[in-house]
Amino acid sequence: MSKQSYKVCFCFRRRFRLAATEAPPTIKALFEQYSENGIMNADHLQRFLVEVQKQEKATVEDAQVIMHTTSDIFHRKGFNLETFFKYLFGDSNPAFDPQSTVHQDMNAPLSHYYIFTGHNSYLTGNQLNSDCSDVPIIKALEKGVRVIELDIWPNSNKDDVDVLHGGTLTAPVALSKCLRSIKNHAFTASEYPVVITLEDHLTPDLQAKVAKMVTETFGEILFTPKTESLAEFPSPESLKRRVIISTKPPKEYLKAKEAKPSGNSSQKEKDSSVEAWGGEIPSFKSGSTAEFKEDAYEDDDEEEDLQGDNCAPEYRSIIAIHAGKGKGGLDDWLKVDPDKVRRLSLSEQELEKAAKTHGPQIVRFTQRNVLRVYPKGIRVDSSNYNPLIGWMHGAQMVAFNMQGYGRSLWVMQGMFRANGGCGYVKKPDILMGCDPHGNVFDPRATLPVKMTLKVTVYMGEGWYYDFSHTHFDAYSPPDFYTRVGIAGVPADAIMKRTKAIEDNWIPSWNEEFEFPLTVPELAILRIEVHEYDMSEKDDFGGQTCLPISELRKGIRAVPLYSQKGEKYKSVKLLMHFDMV
Repeated sequence: MSKQSYKVCFCFRRRFRLAATEAPPTIKALFEQYSENGIMNADHLQRFLVEVQKQEKATVEDAQVIMHTTSDIFHRKGFNLETFFKYLFGDSNPAFDPQSTVHQDMNAPLSHYYIFTGHNSYLTGNQLNSDCSDVPIIKALEKGVRVIELDIWPNSNKDDVDVLHGGTLTAPVALSKCLRSIKNHAFTASEYPVVITLEDHLTPDLQAKVAKMVTETFGEILFTPKTESLAEFPSPESLKRRVIISTKPPKEYLKAKEAKPSGNSSQKEKDSSVEAWGGEIPSFKSGSTAEFKEDAYEDDDEEEDLQGDNCAPEYRSIIAIHAGKGKGGLDDWLKVDPDKVRRLSLSEQELEKAAKTHGPQIVRFTQRNVLRVYPKGIRVDSSNYNPLIGWMHGAQMVAFNMQGYGRSLWVMQGMFRANGGCGYVKKPDILMGCDPHGNVFDPRATLPVKMTLKVTVYMGEGWYYDFSHTHFDAYSPPDFYTRVGIAGVPADAIMKRTKAIEDNWIPSWNEEFEFPLTVPELAILRIEVHEYDMSEKDDFGGQTCLPISELRKGIRAVPLYSQKGEKYKSVKLLMHFDMV
């Protein structure tokens, strides 16, 4: 890997020297400070871990374990500069605690947690004509998704139940197949409960059939409450390895689902996702998504509770989380019943509009009840919206198209890397309490800066091994730059970037950024690498999102992921984090 040549024309080749990965100046200076005669022993390393890495509890024994797993046979007395750098840039020095498992209190009611939630979980692609299958359901569960949505319809013979996106050209899959796959894969990534949200378009006789199917498939792991409605939601801990059914009331049979979507809606959505890796996350200040035009294939929503003669009693008995809006307007929807909890669903447009006038009321509602937010109907390409609009109002189920790759989904994946990746993340205290005057958190209020995050981007490596050598540029090595910033409340959301380093597979930026944060509890660190292209759109080189609440201070190795959220084998950045 000393030289590389690129063919420019038939008779001319450009040659570039390929530098070896070398420790940046800051790392060399730290090694000099914490070593003697070119060797860092266990005592030196322990002092480095405490003073630089802020691992206050690190012992000499911890340092010896690190050295034993990193050093080679020729440096058993300690680290030289090369092995010290290898340790810092290695897998054993991640931005999160490598021993981190579930560490948050899991004994509070479900309404106290953000829950990893899917939308139309059965679709393999777009919302109009892709296949319905159990495969995306299995993939979602294996990635830690805890809420699976199924739209259930009578089959063509009206004697069984299919899963499909109604009013579209999506090919159906049998409900029984989806349920079996959920049972078989529900707890591969997490032991915490799986919620199945059913969008029901069935007659009472088919509802009874679904009740039998659900009961026989899940057996004892199906959670069925002793009373028809819950006074408070159980905790994730008490529901480990259980399956929960939540549904909205049945509609008039196949109501309004024969309408076909208008032809220009897909173009509307493309306008906001023009970049190859997905458009920038929409700002809260943009008014473009606050329209109330509902499309023919928009998710129907609740109108009343599951009561009355149009619902099979055995079907009602399997429903643990009741969904309903009530017949009034927003004030009625958001009423808090001291004796009963429920789930409310709002589209992203409805939430944005409601947030302008009822922000604290939504927060108060979500302290006891569950709020689900789902994508607007014109997202026919399975794109997503800014999840922070839901999270900052306490919404537990921010429902996403898991096949809709792009920046919004990267932020969603970043949030649920927290708490051991179990799919449940405790909501911050600011959303769960009230001040001495009884006021709850106001998402629109401007708050003072609570913490400043300092991020230094030292360098990156690994693209040479994970990409073809002409992937980024046919005529020269790539020109990488890094974007780094915050997804959070509006006052905290920002993106910055480094300079581009020309013609280098191992770019070294050595740039520091500061991010003042008013609500650090809701802040996600966004990191992207791109390759600058003068004549075309910049190429994608990797991304990750990290919840700031779980970041470790100090110098850390940060692995990057593809657009689809798959971890690259070799691509990573060396960064420094500090919170003051």
